[in-house]
Amino acid sequence: MTARRDFGVAIGIPEPFTSELQGWRERLGDPNAGGIPPHVTLLPPTSLSEQELEVVEEHLRLVAAAERPFHIHLRGSGTFRPVSPVVFVPLAVGIAPCERVERQVRSGPLARELTFPYHPHVTVAHDLPEPALDRAFEALAGYEAEFDVWGFTLFEQDRGGVWRPQRDFPFGRAGLPGPTEPPGR
Repeated sequence: MTARRDFGVAIGIPEPFTSELQGWRERLGDPNAGGIPPHVTLLPPTSLSEQELEVVEEHLRLVAAAERPFHIHLRGSGTFRPVSPVVFVPLAVGIAPCERVERQVRSGPLARELTFPYHPHVTVAHDLPEPALDRAFEALAGYEAEFDVWGFTLFEQDRGGVWRPQRDFPFGRAGLPGPTEPPGR
C-alpha cells in the first residue's frame, strides 16, 4: 500500500498581517493556532501519494503560470455559525480572482467535491465555545489589511498536525520549466 500524506493549497498572508492574525488566534485560545498559518484556502486538506504529488505539482505550476498577481483587501469579521463554529475575516476585494484560482486548482488531478461552497476568507477562530467566538467576531469587526497576491503555496500536514509550506507557485511564467500552454487553453 502506498503511503498517503495530507496536502492543501493556500494563499499566504504577508507580514505584518500574518503575525497579527496568528496573534488573535492564539489570544482567543484556538487550539489550531500553532499549526495553521493564516491563509486563504484554495484546496482543503487532500490525501495524496508520492506518485500523485508529482502530477499535482505540475498541475499547480500550470495553473499559476496562467494567472497574474491581484489585490486582496481583508475587512471586518464574519461567521459561518450556526452551520460551522468559525469566525473569519472576509475579503472585501479579491473574491473573484480567488474564486477563479480555486476553480483552476481544484480541477484535473485535484478535482473533488467540497463539503461547503467555496467562500474565500481567513479563519481566526474555529471550534471554540460560543462566548470565545462572540469575542472574536466583535474584536475583529474593525480589522483591515491590504496586500498583493503573488502566487500560492502547497502545504503538507506533518505528523504533529502542523501545516508546513512545501513549494511556492508564483503567478506568471516566472522562468519555471515545462510546457508553455496552461491547462484548458
